[in-house]
Amino acid sequence: MDGSHFSFGRTLVVAPHPDDEVLGAGGTIAKLAAQGEEVFVAIVTEGKPPAFDAATIARTQAEAREAHRALGVRETLWLRLPAAQLAETAHATVNSALLDVVRRLSPRTVLVPFAGDMHMDHQLTFTSALVACRPHQSEYPKLILAYETLSETNWNAPYLSPGFLPNVFVDISEHLEVKVKAMQLFASQLREAPHERSIATLRALAALRGATVMRQAAEAFVLVRQVI
Repeated sequence: MDGSHFSFGRTLVVAPHPDDEVLGAGGTIAKLAAQGEEVFVAIVTEGKPPAFDAATIARTQAEAREAHRALGVRETLWLRLPAAQLAETAHATVNSALLDVVRRLSPRTVLVPFAGDMHMDHQLTFTSALVACRPHQSEYPKLILAYETLSETNWNAPYLSPGFLPNVFVDISEHLEVKVKAMQLFASQLREAPHERSIATLRALAALRGATVMRQAAEAFVLVRQVI
């Protein structure tokens, strides 16, 4: 999408876990913020003891704040539902948490994880986000896009889960380095190449998605719904 001809408007990025939003839409966030758009990030889950210790939780959240500052995020919302336990959380609880955010912010655009991601938290976040964005409300998002998350979207089971077949591309050629910087601030989540959560892989995916539409770098999305 050419940002000079199409406006995302106020944008909400829904992330199941901290760093999903940077991996999937960091360049788009930086681009929108640079254009003066308000971008909000809702982190759905957080680690809970005993599976996650307090120091790890605090470090990850501190990294997220720094990464979001680098990208230009207007505000980070922490929904604090239990990480890796959304399947055991009442679906109505997840729906309600996201509905509250959508009603408060009234975003024009919502970016969500892809329905076919391997992690159950991603699948359930996608479903609840769509519930929160239902068009029977007086105000609802006019554009919903699903992003891809390295090490989640393409590790699912072929032919058993939906495949990520992008049909919307955002040119992030001028914002890739900001995305890289934001991901580097998530030091606890980074891995060495050729791991998917490496800077080298992040750059490679951006180059591949960009080449698809003759750009130096891009982020790819699946269009879920657009009301014109």
